[in-house]
Formats: sequence, structure tokens, C-alpha cells
Amino acid sequence: MLPQNINLQGKTILITGAAGFIGSNLVMELMRRFGHNRIVGIDSMNNYYDVQLKKERLKTIEANDTKGQFTFIRGSIADKSLIADTFSKYLPDIVVNLAAQAGVRYSITNPDAYIESNLIGFYNILEACRHSYDNDQQGVLHLVYASSSSVYGTNKKVPYSTDDKVDNPVSLYAATKKSNELLAHAYSKLYNIPSTGLRFFTVYGPAGRPDMAYFGFTDKLAKGETIQIFNYGDCRRDFTYIDDIVEGITRVMQHAPERIEGSDGLPIPPYAVYNIGNSQPENLLDFVSILQEELVRAGILPADYDFDSHKRLVPMQPGDVPVTYADTSALEHDFGFHPSTPLREGLRRFAQWYATYKHYGYKS
Repeated sequence: MLPQNINLQGKTILITGAAGFIGSNLVMELMRRFGHNRIVGIDSMNNYYDVQLKKERLKTIEANDTKGQFTFIRGSIADKSLIADTFSKYLPDIVVNLAAQAGVRYSITNPDAYIESNLIGFYNILEACRHSYDNDQQGVLHLVYASSSSVYGTNKKVPYSTDDKVDNPVSLYAATKKSNELLAHAYSKLYNIPSTGLRFFTVYGPAGRPDMAYFGFTDKLAKGETIQIFNYGDCRRDFTYIDDIVEGITRVMQHAPERIEGSDGLPIPPYAVYNIGNSQPENLLDFVSILQEELVRAGILPADYDFDSHKRLVPMQPGDVPVTYADTSALEHDFGFHPSTPLREGLRRFAQWYATYKHYGYKS
């Protein structure tokens, strides 16, 4: 295992996308585990999905912020002056960039949102990290950023390894995430910025993104509507529970790639990329069956619900891939961690949350 070279206690941590699914859970875990750090969160609160859900996440953070650790800034990382001002005011020690326009299919019809957030926004973060070292300041100790399993495209080799060549994206979303990795590598080389990219595999759980399949299926089934199962059900996904994702991020944050000079006197890029996935891809039809059973268990659907009449097998959609499967051996070797929450357990927790949230008036 790699040694921890960053102690998060007492550090200032900037988290972009702090009202998002992963971001809000990361904020909560850092507040719980490290009681003496300052957390600055940025989120644009855009309406890609129900803003009320983002507000609820922020309310949960505020309710648990008993030590006044959390500061929230509403704004876009594509606003260069906002990012520069935030870095100048708070001097973050660690930056976790989770802000991004997500979704494969949305990128087909709304490409501008991806260029603005995923490219321009990430460039602004990199520039701010670069200038954090101006005037001999300590600057950013570690930049951790979200990539995606989507970068693997239609790779035939499984499981997907970070050593694989990933030069054939099948969606604009995937292309922007691969671009993030390339930009981070260049900035690590040029400006000696320790950076780590994390390729997430289908993250799910309570208060997750409504555009994800498990959430959308639940909405439709609860309303008696028919769900569409793509590629006629012949898909496998490496579903990763939110708590496992947050644990992986937290461990990675505490070890920045080492700054080392090469024989030419120039920096060897302090740069790394890891997969975070469950390494157990589930067939989509099996996944739907488990979800339905847990929805019945949670009282969202009646015990006699006619599942067969509410699902339809349809062809693959553009931008989708038939399988995602993470090789997490590097994560296990370097950080002693492997995501392991069983799918049924994760979906049970989601269904229990969904039942409560529906009761309090969530509108899908």
C-alpha cells in the first residue's frame, strides 16, 4: 500500500459539484471523519435534474455541520473569475473536482453544456491550481478529479484496466472525460501539479441522480408506466454503491502522486488514474428483477405488481455500451480498498430512501 502523505485534518478542501450526488456524500463523510478541516463547496445548481433534490442534499449537509466547517458558493466552474477568486480567498490545500455535466444521452442533444462544464470548467480548475503556487506559495497539494468508465467506449477487453488504450470514445461525454485526463497529465507535467483521476463505474444509491436507470425505472414503475430495457436486456453494468465511491475518494485524497525530477531535470508528471467499480458486472435483466423485489419490500409497489406488462425490451441507444467492468487491482494494491457493497443491499437502501422521500412530496 502507498503511505499517506497528506493528513486531511486541518486542511482546506475545495469540492466542486458539492450539491451533487457524489459531492454531497463526500462532504458529509469528510465532516464526519475529519472534524478540524474547512470544506468549501461550489455548485451551479443547474436544472439538468430536479433542483429540489440538490437543495435537500445541501439541507442535510447544513443540518450535520455542527462545527461550521462547510461554506457553500453557488456558481459555475466555467466562471473563471469565480474560480480564481475562490482559490485566492480560501487557498485550498486539496481540490476535488466533481462538477461536470453528466449523462451520455444528454450529450447527444445538448453538447454545449459538456463543453462549458467539462472542458472550460476543468481548464479553469487546472489554471487555478497552477497559479496557486505563485509567489512561492505552498499551493494545492493534490487535485483529485472525476473521470468515468465511459472513456473505455466499446473496448472488447474486459475487465477494463487503466493500462488499456482509450482513444475511441462513443459519446461526447466520454470524449470530454478523456480530455480531462489528458489536460490533467499535461498540467502535472508542466506545472508539477499532483493529480489523480478516478474513473467511476455506474454510481447508485439513496438521493442519487434521477437520470440514472435505477432511479428512472423506479419513477416509472411507481406510476404504473412501462420501462424500456435497452439492447434487449443484453447489457451488463458494474454498479458501484455511493458509500464505496466516497471511501475510495477519501483514501485517494490522502496520497498525492510524488513529485520526482527526471534525468533531464524536469518533473516526471505526478499523475495517476484509478478505476473505482464493484468489479462484478450485473446483467440488466437481473438488476431490474432485484430492483423490483426491493421496491415491493419497501412498499413502493404492491406485492402483486405485474412486472412483465411494465417492461419492454428495445434496441441499444446511441452512445451506450453493452458492458462496463472495472479492473480495480491498482486501487487495491495502492490503497488496500475494493468496493464490495452487494447490489441487493445497495438497492434496498435506495428503495427505503425513495419510499420516505416520496412520502415527503418529491415530484419526479
